[in-house]
Amino acid sequence: MMSVWKRMAPLRQRELYYYDTNQEFESADLAARLYMMIREELDRSGKDQVLLLCIGTDRSTGDSLGPLIGYQLRNRGLKHIRVLGTLNRPVHAMNLEDTLSLVERYYQDHLIIAVDASVGMNDHIGCITLGRGSLKPGLGVSKELRSVGDLFITGIVSGSGSYDPVMLQSIRLSVVMRMAECISESVCLVEKLWESMALV
Repeated sequence: MMSVWKRMAPLRQRELYYYDTNQEFESADLAARLYMMIREELDRSGKDQVLLLCIGTDRSTGDSLGPLIGYQLRNRGLKHIRVLGTLNRPVHAMNLEDTLSLVERYYQDHLIIAVDASVGMNDHIGCITLGRGSLKPGLGVSKELRSVGDLFITGIVSGSGSYDPVMLQSIRLSVVMRMAECISESVCLVEKLWESMALV
């Protein structure tokens, strides 16, 4: 099982935005920022496709954010954003290296957006973060895994002192589901922006 404790790899440019799903969450705000960051990174990298890599496991409530988002988006029939990592086929610490090898082989022209659960300050539980750079998963299972992502989206599910895998099982599903729905809706709005701006 992969812990939700993640640290960001050194960032090319420090840029981090918070969106509180406990308050009045506007999916359009997250979508607009994500769209602009995708556009900037596509221009910078010369890539022309986007892959959402949803990391986590369905065996732990606290670490199920990624697979829940992947499941929801797969059912929405996205046209321009590919999705890896669902409830049926989760991407987690045990298969991340194999998944990244697949990505390098078949998705070379894709910008990678890593999506995962994380921990943070207690008053940030329920917040979504959006940033530029990569995530470093697998620290909670003492695995040295590669950093992943050009951009990242995380959902803060617990406080920073929460390293106990048993505790992760007790995180309320409603908290994780609310963030998953907010992120999924925002990604769908990015698709609509993409189509309206004729970038794909």
